[in-house]
Amino acid sequence: MASLMLENALARLDGALAQLEAAARRRVEAERGRANLETELALMQDDRARLAAELDGATARLGDVETAAADVDQRLQRAMNVIGAVIARHQPDPDVDAELQDATGEELGEPEEAYPERAAAGPDIREPGLR
Repeated sequence: MASLMLENALARLDGALAQLEAAARRRVEAERGRANLETELALMQDDRARLAAELDGATARLGDVETAAADVDQRLQRAMNVIGAVIARHQPDPDVDAELQDATGEELGEPEEAYPERAAAGPDIREPGLR
């Protein structure tokens, strides 16, 4: 009977040791997984910081581009206004032409060049005040 009790106690001890070893293995695996998660979290935090810095740079560049676009828009508006004024100044007035034709009875041709030296010089002569 003593040997039977001893065998039962040894069997229970083996079972308890097996459970302890299994628990220790699970704990080691959990710690390994936790270390992997901590490493992954650190990598994500680094990525987040890098992306935030890139976003700040991109936002600053976007501001510069928007400022440049507004400047270009203003310049284009001024240029279109100047071109429109030049065209309007040099475009014949159909009402005046009709009145002159009625008064003379003749059809108007091209106006004579008021400055023949300009015509001889070519088209590179610009209007005063224009650049």
